[in-house]
Amino acid sequence: MPSPASYLLLNPAKPFSPFRRLSPSSPRLAASRLHVACDAQRGRTGGGGGGRREAIPAGASKTKKQIVFFDAAPPVSQPQQVQGGSAVEKGKTEKPAKEGGGNPALALLRRAAKKTLSALSNLPLAISEMFAIAGLMALGTVIDQGEAPSYYFEKFPEDNPVFGFITWRWILTPGFDHMFSSPVFLGLLALLAASLMACTYTTQLPMVKVARRWSFTHSGERIRKQEFADSLPRASIQDLGVILMGAGYEVFAKGPSLYAFKGLAGRYAPIGVHLAMLFIMAGATLSATGSFKGSVDVPQGLNFVIGDVMKPRGVLSVAPDVFNTEVHVNRFYMEYYDSGEVSQFYSDLSLFNLDGKEVMRKTIKVNDPLRYGGLTIYQTDWGFSALQVKKNGEGPFNLAMAPLKLNGDKKLFGTFLPLEDSDSSSPSVKGISMLARDLQSIVLYDQDGKFVGVRRPSSKLPIEINGNEILIEDAIGSTGLDLKTDPGVPIVYAGFGALMLTTCISYLSHSQIWALQDGSTVVVGGKTNRAKLEFSEEMNRLLDKVPELIGASNEDVVDRKSTTA
Repeated sequence: MPSPASYLLLNPAKPFSPFRRLSPSSPRLAASRLHVACDAQRGRTGGGGGGRREAIPAGASKTKKQIVFFDAAPPVSQPQQVQGGSAVEKGKTEKPAKEGGGNPALALLRRAAKKTLSALSNLPLAISEMFAIAGLMALGTVIDQGEAPSYYFEKFPEDNPVFGFITWRWILTPGFDHMFSSPVFLGLLALLAASLMACTYTTQLPMVKVARRWSFTHSGERIRKQEFADSLPRASIQDLGVILMGAGYEVFAKGPSLYAFKGLAGRYAPIGVHLAMLFIMAGATLSATGSFKGSVDVPQGLNFVIGDVMKPRGVLSVAPDVFNTEVHVNRFYMEYYDSGEVSQFYSDLSLFNLDGKEVMRKTIKVNDPLRYGGLTIYQTDWGFSALQVKKNGEGPFNLAMAPLKLNGDKKLFGTFLPLEDSDSSSPSVKGISMLARDLQSIVLYDQDGKFVGVRRPSSKLPIEINGNEILIEDAIGSTGLDLKTDPGVPIVYAGFGALMLTTCISYLSHSQIWALQDGSTVVVGGKTNRAKLEFSEEMNRLLDKVPELIGASNEDVVDRKSTTA
């Protein structure tokens, strides 16, 4: 049986003594004076279920007792000592200090702060802010981001507005062409963060402080008004405490009163949820205002310096040392489906520092980037850089491949090899045309534009065109790379991890139980913030385990409490 940390606060009529752990081995009454029967479920007044039980005749002692609340176990030999000094005597109240200490300006400032906190912690306002942010995020996925102004002039002209009213002014003026770093979006994030902090300060923290208090009660009527209430005739509050300990409750007893709770973490979880959301928004803001981004197309065998292609994305962007690194493309190649379509493309990259030493080498592909020093290099595209051709045994010549525009997303590249023309007076230059859809096959046409044949660069087979022997030596591809530094990514990931964890913890029920020894009867009541039906069933099971004291009178139970003390 589990034994969580539990304490016994002794008879309040006596001076405070050191706290003692409640355990199943608590002293029992002598056999000659009291008999305990545990072989059957005890009968309880009021029947089963979690509803309020019938009234119990008052029989508790009317002796006045002073209740002291502690956030933790009080120090030994310091009765009625609380944090910050001695406890306030019963019947006396401290006069509240005048707001602002007599300073009108300070009082006005405090009132304004309270009104501001009250307005920001308003739940409908926070929900409206989240809906507005979600709407802007959806709009940012519809509108192409980061394009040149001319793109929006053409896409959203004033003479033909989209949906009859959306022109380029609606996009460029509020900065929706870079939505996630626009003042509107960042302002809404800041407002939502302020609402979360205000709600935490005004609502969540006070709820946690209340939940942590030891709230003993000496009123049976207050216990009967709880969501669950029951009474145990001929029972001992000490036995109830031991059983609650076994069920995972933290149990505290003081004279005839008992207080127990469990699931306090569920009260802390909403604060964790708010903090996790603040982390996510802080990371997103840092990503929008402090990152760098760049893209480059590099032919196989060439290199570039990272800092030459990176552009800042916001006012907080600071160039890291990794920008001095040089990237060399060792090799670029592709894989194909059986149908001939491109399935995957790869880039073998090497990174060199300022001293020319290779610090990293990796072959990247789509969805498998290179990461180094906070920099991430993604494989995003490919191209056809050049074609190496031999003509009549001469060469090889590097012919640049130009992309040809087609309808759809299919790629087509072409080049031209001029031939010597005996008729020098002709203004047109004739030659051999070469087309390619990828790096694996080249289609050749003669000087009249007639199809001649297809050659693979790896075949090394020559072809004769207009009396010239043409040999395709190699197809040189180019890799399309996207580079990015994003200091906010670790913060966002940590925030989402904390959000998932605290959301699960928030489903834990915070259950509280109060009990009072009223003569030989124990009055029990409790409440929970979640799973109320399960709490009622759990309480019924636990109370059924409390042993019934056979032949016990009021004096026996009181004497037993004195013995255990």
